[in-house]
Amino acid sequence: MVTTIRDTQATLPLENGDRLTRDEFEQRYQKMPHLKKAELIEGVVYLASPVRIQKHAKPHSALNTWLGVYWALTPGVMVCDNATVRLDADNEPQPDILLRIDEARGGQSRISQDDYIEGAPELVVEIAGSSASYDLHDKKRVYRRNGVQEYIVWQASSRSIIWFSLQAGRYEVLAPDEAGVLQSIVFPGLWLDVDAFISGDLARVLETLKQGIDQSSHQDFVKSLIE
Repeated sequence: MVTTIRDTQATLPLENGDRLTRDEFEQRYQKMPHLKKAELIEGVVYLASPVRIQKHAKPHSALNTWLGVYWALTPGVMVCDNATVRLDADNEPQPDILLRIDEARGGQSRISQDDYIEGAPELVVEIAGSSASYDLHDKKRVYRRNGVQEYIVWQASSRSIIWFSLQAGRYEVLAPDEAGVLQSIVFPGLWLDVDAFISGDLARVLETLKQGIDQSSHQDFVKSLIE
């Protein structure tokens, strides 16, 4: 049997900084079942560091809870945690959290036959260590170019939330209203009380979300998804 260079490369472990095609990346990733998170961004491999509680795990769980409640009360949408997303030939991120509209209800992404997301989810959430993180640079450009409509970043170092909205091909930062609440444009009723989130008051975060869900705009959105 002749072993080709391509066969050899497919059996090598993933390493930070590897430059691979998406097919090569997937082949290597599948051979590393112990590996929990790896991403291909602009053809470069990024492996996740160990996860700290206060900087990552806790805000991640709070954002998951917030989006999970919205999911439960909005038929036709889906929240996914750390799901692999095939965006294009050079990019296969694994967002911390995403919110998508079902493709049968007009969503722009789909679930492939081998159970991955293909195409851009409507909303992506990432937990970033700082403003220098690739989440706010290379990955942000990739999400914008592929049409992720809204992109939320929690910056752990500054304890701040940035919510980007894709408008005319560019990401614009959404501003909170007078009450300090950020409101999604793509997902009516998805409201986030910024101060409550930063202070760790999850009960108030969910109370504000309920106020958004009680709005007629959310009810109209649900009707549009189920009709």
